[in-house]
Amino acid sequence: MRRRDFITFLGGAVSKSALLAQKIWEEDINAKGGLLGRPVKLIYYDDQTNPAAVPGIYTKLLDADKVDLIIGGYGTTTVAAAMPIAMQRKKVFIGLFATALNSEFNYLNYFSMIPTGPDPKPSYTKGFFELAMQQNPKPQTVAIVAADTGHGLYACEGARENAKAIGLTIVYDRRYPATTTDLAPAVRAIAATNPDLVIVCSYPPDSVGMVRAVNEIGFRPRMIGGAMVGLQSAAIKIELGPLLNGWTNFDFWLPVPKMQVPGAHELIKKYQARASVEGVDALGYYMAPWSYAQLQVLQQAIVATESLDDAKLGDHIRTNTFKTVVGDVKFGANGELTQSRLLQVQFQNIKGNDLAQFKDLSTQVVVWPAEYESGNLIYPYEKAK
Repeated sequence: MRRRDFITFLGGAVSKSALLAQKIWEEDINAKGGLLGRPVKLIYYDDQTNPAAVPGIYTKLLDADKVDLIIGGYGTTTVAAAMPIAMQRKKVFIGLFATALNSEFNYLNYFSMIPTGPDPKPSYTKGFFELAMQQNPKPQTVAIVAADTGHGLYACEGARENAKAIGLTIVYDRRYPATTTDLAPAVRAIAATNPDLVIVCSYPPDSVGMVRAVNEIGFRPRMIGGAMVGLQSAAIKIELGPLLNGWTNFDFWLPVPKMQVPGAHELIKKYQARASVEGVDALGYYMAPWSYAQLQVLQQAIVATESLDDAKLGDHIRTNTFKTVVGDVKFGANGELTQSRLLQVQFQNIKGNDLAQFKDLSTQVVVWPAEYESGNLIYPYEKAK
């Protein structure tokens, strides 16, 4: 393969937020002289969120563009669609926010850049349940509701496992079509079972629908949230505003003091300065640090091995710890992180629908785990309304 003046690729711009963070990485590394004595260039194509387009994109990158290295795009279905190409070509492959993917593929040189840790499925709701069981009186019952695809199914499976492990009675456990946005019927059905806790495993449109339905119906369980994708988005926070008060949900990173490691503040500052021009998430907290760290791992492996050889890079990534903007990263079984970094965050004291209050982290309080917490859980849920 003829070497070119670029050494890596961003696969599929499903998330423009990830792409901006990785462009910043590209600029940062080239300002320091590039890698192996030559500049880095990201080559990327938009897969239009269509997994069927992904294999053709990677084939083009490897055969026509002749990129040296590839990385995964954003999300489980996108990364899964690219895995057969990576395996066939024996490429090192670092995915971004793909849940439990290698439990299916078992590919030695796959690494998962997602803070769910060695046991991904239960990790989304582990903190939610631990917090709930610390309250007085302790909850006895739980309802679990999920979108019937991808993350919804994985997180729902993990929630069920967590609930049974601590002896909670599951009084409702159902799925809805992932395209559903009117969740009022589901909320009424859940409310009829009178659960203490409600776990919601959803994607952005149905997350919005669920928050609206719960507020419109006036449903008041003791805790609600857990595994909802979308509530991390600045646009959705602004849209829902005070309706979010009291909801407790997972997040991957927030700029609380205990998560500020070298480089994190600088990244977020650069990202937010360009966010409006690039048309991406205005805050970048959820995506930017992890997508930047995705390339930091690859960068550090290249420097350490002085090589672009996939086999050498894979051996190095499997056996070493990497310094990144999300902290130290080490991979273990199935290419998952050896330690979970998942947060549970409660929305508190939101007054309106302006963006500025979401930069003030008093509205988004890290309540679990203890090593990252920035405040206390308001319990039960209705006290935070």
